[in-house]
Amino acid sequence: MSDAVDYLHAYAVRAICKARRMPIGKSKRLQRAVGRVYLLLTKEAAVAPNVDHLDDFRTARHVEKSIATLPESGSAMPVIQKLP
Repeated sequence: MSDAVDYLHAYAVRAICKARRMPIGKSKRLQRAVGRVYLLLTKEAAVAPNVDHLDDFRTARHVEKSIATLPESGSAMPVIQKLP
């Protein structure tokens, strides 16, 4: 199941690099948090390979996509919904 580890690690690196390019603000903090979630999922997948972390991965992807639609000056938080 090392493919899952490599896959999640690639998402983590991409999310963290994206956060580094963003201007200082709420969106940057949220993007860094998403990167940390991906890193934690990578560690979880490396220790105990199973499919339980897929729901967390899908939720993190949903939050990351909603960060792109946040207004820069607004204080709107992305709505995190439970995915089926």
